[in-house]
Amino acid sequence: MDDDSKKKQDKRKEADKERQEMLQHGFAKTRKSLIARLDNWEDQRTWDDFYQTYWRLIYSVGLKSGLRSEEAFDCVQETILSIAKQSKKKMYDPDQGSFKTWLMNMTRWRINDQFRKRKKDTAMFGFGDEDGRKTAIIDRIEDPKGETLDRIWDVEWKQNLAEAALEKVKAQVSPKQYQIFDSYVIKQWDAKRVQDTLGVSMAQVYLAKHRVGSVLKKEIAKLDKT
Repeated sequence: MDDDSKKKQDKRKEADKERQEMLQHGFAKTRKSLIARLDNWEDQRTWDDFYQTYWRLIYSVGLKSGLRSEEAFDCVQETILSIAKQSKKKMYDPDQGSFKTWLMNMTRWRINDQFRKRKKDTAMFGFGDEDGRKTAIIDRIEDPKGETLDRIWDVEWKQNLAEAALEKVKAQVSPKQYQIFDSYVIKQWDAKRVQDTLGVSMAQVYLAKHRVGSVLKKEIAKLDKT
């Protein structure tokens, strides 16, 4: 690898590290604020688990709809808070539609709220919308016949389901087995590379694939059903 390539790779790693730190900071800040607002409610642990499972989904969809990072984190908090309030009043009826669609609509409304707040703020200070394309995106999302948010939601829903299941799997298998599974199945290294890099036998590679994969399928099915 030449010097220029190495510098570019180092810059990408540094940028990825900064993004991860920013996400973790926003995650912790939003979670702490949300739990504080649920202070007098019962079963905070359930809502904390709900937040851990769905915050990335809501955040990512918010970003892809045109929100800034801070706006997307506000959207996460307000969406989950609204869901908690409706759940407390037993306003969600599974017979009226799937939870996936219900959560999408709750997220859609909070995204719209953020854009309306942005428009109000820019009007108050006499600034124009610096990015007309973002307005166009949300206009399509607000259109009940539009499919923009539906497409974004379907892609992000599947990815979030897999990531949430993987987090639960980590607590159920040994760190070594998960490391083997991550390298062989998720990163898609060939078996020989996994064997040499991690210092394990070929039998351990295939055993980890089977055991961790089985637990992962169960967790995905459980989350999907829930």
